[in-house]
Parts: sequence; C-alpha cells; structure tokens
Amino acid sequence: MELLFGFHPVREALRAGRVPEVVWVVEKAKGLGEIVALARASGVLPQTVTRQKLGDLCRSSHHQNVAARFPDRTLHSLDHPLAVAEQRGQKPFLLALDHLQDPQNLGSLLRTAEAVGVHGVVLPKDRSAPVNATVARASSGAVEHLALCDTINLMRALAWYKERGVWVVGLDPAGETRYDALDYAWPVAVVVGSEDKGLRPIVRRACDYLVHIPMTGSVASLNAAVAGSLLLYHIWRTREDTHGNSG
Repeated sequence: MELLFGFHPVREALRAGRVPEVVWVVEKAKGLGEIVALARASGVLPQTVTRQKLGDLCRSSHHQNVAARFPDRTLHSLDHPLAVAEQRGQKPFLLALDHLQDPQNLGSLLRTAEAVGVHGVVLPKDRSAPVNATVARASSGAVEHLALCDTINLMRALAWYKERGVWVVGLDPAGETRYDALDYAWPVAVVVGSEDKGLRPIVRRACDYLVHIPMTGSVASLNAAVAGSLLLYHIWRTREDTHGNSG
C-alpha cells in the first residue's frame, strides 16, 4: 500500500481514478470539499481524525489536513507510451531517467513532464529514487497522470525504443550539440542522468544525440531537474510552433 498526504497528491490520485483503501481528513478542516466528494464518488467515506493523529499516521506535520492510503500504483510496459501517442495522433515523447536519485528532483521533473504532454517515463528499478509520497508532493500530484514504465535494464529499454523508430537524446553538459539545434519533429526519448555523475558512459554511447544547454555563468552545469525541464519544455514548444499541438 502507498500512503499519500497533502492536498494536491491526494486530490490528483483520486482524480486519476485510483481507489483508496482509506482517506483521513482533519476534523473541521476547511477547503477539503473536493477531496471528500471524490473519495465518496470512489465508494470511500473519509474518516475524521485530529491533526495530531494525522501527523502520527504520516510521520509528518506537512500533511495539509488530508491523507489517504492507496494500493500500489500501476506500472506500465514499455509499449504503453507508444500506444498512447498513437491513440492521440502524436509523435511519441518519452522521458527516461538514468539513476536520478533525489526524490525532489524526480518530482519536479515529473511535474514538467506531465505539463508538456510526455507520453511515458521510463524508470530503472535499481539505484533510482522510488516514486513515493515525497515524489508525489514534489510533483504536486502530476505523477498520477503519467504512465510510469519500470525496467530492469535501461540500455535494453532504450534499444527497444530505437528499434521502433524512437530517437534517443541524452542531456549532457559535454554534449556536442546545442539543445535547440534539433527540430524534435520525430519520436524522441529524452534521457536525464543522475545528479552527481550525469549519464553513465554506456548510456551516452546509446544516445543518437548528446545535447547541452549553453550557459554564461560561473556554475559548471544546471541541476538535473532544471536542465531536464528546460529541454522537455523546449521540445513541447517547438512541436507546438510546428504543428499547432503537442504532437
């Protein structure tokens, strides 16, 4: 089971159709009418608790007066995002993460991915931040509206996508191509590396392009989530300018 707390994570999980086992709300708390209605619509009557009791349940005082326990989220196969893109009449737009380990960075990046219409996110099972309550809060609930695909071997997953016509673009400060030098009109998977080491050498070699974001400041590189978000937004914007939609 997965415990979520905070207004946006719980609301978005309910809006996405996840059926909770239980929902807790602080007695007499205001502003929770939408969550109460969504919970009831799913067949669950929220339980009222004291703020202290909810804090004990969440092991946090930052619960915003609401929490819920859900069955573990559904993870999808690698072909699911391609089917979603085809159904929408769009070119596949994927995000793959190479051992991104900070849950705040993961949540921020997922929030951007959902905002720009990414069809799926590929997450390695090992040495990566788990998708948990911290990630849900950092994404402001956006994680609930993304297709998450787990993989044991990121290299095999990227190779599988390449066989199906998806171009793999790695984000690397030492990349030879500027991020805005490509038109991204084709199916694309953006790969973002870990916070400390970036992309692993084996992943770099698997990329069709390695792109960098030019800077003039003194800092050597951008935060992984910031850099990834900039590239994702750029791809969405260029597709919008070219086609008038996110496809």
